[in-house]
Amino acid sequence: MFKIIIAVLVVTFIAIFFFMKLDPKISTNSSSKSASEDYITVSITGEITRSGTYVLEVATLMSDLIESAGGITDNADETAYKPDCPLINSMSYYIAPLYASEDVCSSDLLTKVGLNNGQKEDFMTINGIGSSIATAIISYRDDNGDYQYIEEVMEVTGIGNATFEKMKNYITLA
Repeated sequence: MFKIIIAVLVVTFIAIFFFMKLDPKISTNSSSKSASEDYITVSITGEITRSGTYVLEVATLMSDLIESAGGITDNADETAYKPDCPLINSMSYYIAPLYASEDVCSSDLLTKVGLNNGQKEDFMTINGIGSSIATAIISYRDDNGDYQYIEEVMEVTGIGNATFEKMKNYITLA
């Protein structure tokens, strides 16, 4: 009985190997590499119709990603992204709200600070941002030029995912 089980397993593995060699749909590494070089995978969340992960062509802009995601909502802050910003592979983008999302009937705009023109005192009004991080945000801007997307603030020393989550609704690119 044991010999029969072993024989069946050996025949099964040989058959699987044989059928894999015959299947014309299986691509080689070189063609799969070129296909992956032509596309990027990006995610988008926030004030967007369909949050999710999208596979797009390499030279895709933020406006193309937004269009693929069904467009922005009425509560989207259009100063929190640049439509002509090129997308970065494996990046996750966030469209910030104009009004507090937990208050459906709110008519008060969120108070926001512009990453590209805010002063140290402005950044310190955001919960969780102290003097040293505010200075680091401005230093990064001075060294690297204007911020192109709000997630770029996570490149600043001292700002990780947790700090970004606290501040993402209170910053813009303006």
